[in-house]
Amino acid sequence: MSPILIVGATRGLGASLINQYASEVGALVYGTTRSNIIPSAFPAHVAWLPGVDLMESGVGDRLVELLLLAGGSKPLSTVIITAGHFTTEDLSADRGPRWEEEQRMYTTSSIAPVFIVHRLVQAGLLQSGSRVVLVSSEAGSIALRHKKEGGGNYAHHASKAALNMVGKLLSLDLRDRGVVVSIVHPGFMRTEMTRGVGFDKYWDDGGGELQAVCLPETGTCVG
Repeated sequence: MSPILIVGATRGLGASLINQYASEVGALVYGTTRSNIIPSAFPAHVAWLPGVDLMESGVGDRLVELLLLAGGSKPLSTVIITAGHFTTEDLSADRGPRWEEEQRMYTTSSIAPVFIVHRLVQAGLLQSGSRVVLVSSEAGSIALRHKKEGGGNYAHHASKAALNMVGKLLSLDLRDRGVVVSIVHPGFMRTEMTRGVGFDKYWDDGGGELQAVCLPETGTCVG
């Protein structure tokens, strides 16, 4: 089986995907962790890439370096970028926007993925037949925002809107290389991140499902 890379693999959807892919016979699965400590609560044969921080400008270089050190010179079949950050905000005095938190949401969601994909392409790790899956959200849809949903959470929504555009543009640049880029909305998930901001009330046990996307559909959103 061709290798699979999951960026943001220690919690939430990323952790579930690691376990799912690692359960397949012969699977070679790479997972990134921001920490320098290798996680222990996962299948032993997962190849961990530690110290991959999406807030660092050299995140793409770091990722490629670790892949090559781990013997990952073979092109990746699938890259799933699912790392995220969510802080609630509105215009109130006590929950107003915070500069550092906004930077973190934008960088994690929509800036770092560009640098990661760029370096993987330049290193020859994304080739014809490879797939890039960007885990986004319908929260980034302008058309789906109405008065009844209200405002607030500016960077969360706007960073996902930016990621949707990033995915579309990457799909145009990678199409002739035969690399598929898909943008997925996995549905609302009960994770440590959503629990931490009090969004358990939106739990939908439909969970998340990543669908296969063929080349004619590259750059489209599925969910």
